Amino acid sequence: MEPYYAGILSILPPVIAVGLALITKEVFSSLIIGILTGTLIYSIGIGGDFVAVKTIENAFSVMVNKVDFNIIIFCSLLGALVYVISMAGGSRAYGDWAATKIKNKKTALVSTSALGAFIFIDDYFNCLTVGTVMRPVTDKYKISRAKLAYIIDATAAPICIIAPISSWAAAVGSNLKDTGAFESEIEAFISTVPWNFYALVSLAMVILVALGNFDFGPMRKAEQAAAKGDLNGVQDTSEEDFDVVAKGTVLDMIVPIVALMICATLSLLYVGGYFGDDPAYHTLGAAFGNTSAGPALVLGSFAALGVAFVLFVGRRLLTLKQFMQGVLKGVQAMIPANMILVLAWAISGVCRDLLQTPVFISTLVENDAGLVGNFLPAIIFVIAGFLSFSTGTAWGTFGILIPIVVTVAEAIDPTGSLTIITLSATLAGSVFGDHTSPISDTTILSSAGAGCVHIEHVATQLPYASICALSAFIGYIVAGFTGNLSISLITVFVIMVATISALHLRNVKKEKLASA
Repeated sequence: MEPYYAGILSILPPVIAVGLALITKEVFSSLIIGILTGTLIYSIGIGGDFVAVKTIENAFSVMVNKVDFNIIIFCSLLGALVYVISMAGGSRAYGDWAATKIKNKKTALVSTSALGAFIFIDDYFNCLTVGTVMRPVTDKYKISRAKLAYIIDATAAPICIIAPISSWAAAVGSNLKDTGAFESEIEAFISTVPWNFYALVSLAMVILVALGNFDFGPMRKAEQAAAKGDLNGVQDTSEEDFDVVAKGTVLDMIVPIVALMICATLSLLYVGGYFGDDPAYHTLGAAFGNTSAGPALVLGSFAALGVAFVLFVGRRLLTLKQFMQGVLKGVQAMIPANMILVLAWAISGVCRDLLQTPVFISTLVENDAGLVGNFLPAIIFVIAGFLSFSTGTAWGTFGILIPIVVTVAEAIDPTGSLTIITLSATLAGSVFGDHTSPISDTTILSSAGAGCVHIEHVATQLPYASICALSAFIGYIVAGFTGNLSISLITVFVIMVATISALHLRNVKKEKLASA
């Protein structure tokens, strides 16, 4: 299908989808309406007869073309792995063991945050693995699934975008290479890390929330409900649906998960050519730069499921029939998440491929080239965040903006000092939009990994992410004028801490007055 430039109308589909999802709390119909809105604009724009028929036909065509079956298979296999681990008693045994080591709610939150920061190779892998491992522990200490989903999401993309060895670093490096502006893409990427204010402040926010219980807004209500036993929109497999093996041990949880981590990492290197004949990819950096996350994660998850098969069936914890039934039910449990992913990819495809939303946003960026250079990082942060939120993809956003931003920054400041700051703002804004968008795959996978209703996760994490974004925005204004990293970082963190402290104290005061 030929693209059609829809101008400002190109942002209407995601706006409608997000608005309806927040109002109705029903994400499937909201995404479908958003997709149909976009294909209707496209059908009218290109002209012709049978507009209604073309609208539906185009919607299905985009949906089919945009599906990433590797990610669908990965999610399904991981769902199967989680299910058979639970059937074998591994999850229950791990929960009982963790209760003896993790003594309170705070330790459980800190442990979850630490694990999220530790798994920095890939955000998809992070989202589903952390939820699988920590869900029994957070449930035991009555931590809401919404907070678990927030911690998973806030330590997925934000940690990957500052980790030199990750699929995200590889994606950024490939885009930097295309600009021809840097001698070393990896050095350029590393230089953006201390200026990536949103990623850094998001990780700091997670630490504060874990240590200080700074709850406010919808998250506070979710935590209060969890304290009473309502984990807030639980959406996962209950052990009541099957007989849990009494002989299951902690190793029945740990061994398959460790196998998943090892196999996924080796698969990423294998797909990247690390074990191949071309010596150009015989280094970790080169292999990660050349890898493709989807196929690698499928290989890794399949291998981990194979390990679980040997471990459970070989020891007769499960029969072959029970194991295969568990695999099937685990795949079935991931159907809602997979459906949301397919619809999210479709609406992203409508915006990017049919209505040319990136072209519209690119025009805005190019028109800002004449603005005072001091404000450029803050402006780019907002534009990147808006585009990433609208399309649900950080990779697509910085892929579009990096070539434009580098050119604009170098034109405004030939010395190059502004280029790294503006480039960092691009990456930071892309992560912010990806972090908060209901149609982002990482947002969807975070809610799936935590077993939280998707729209609940979106609503509860938005206030936290918005405060981080506001702090980062002001930080980029300061950075644009001073060029001083220390002053900018201090500004960012002071604003964030002061804001969440004020909101927390206001909520505590209200509750005291209400109980008086």
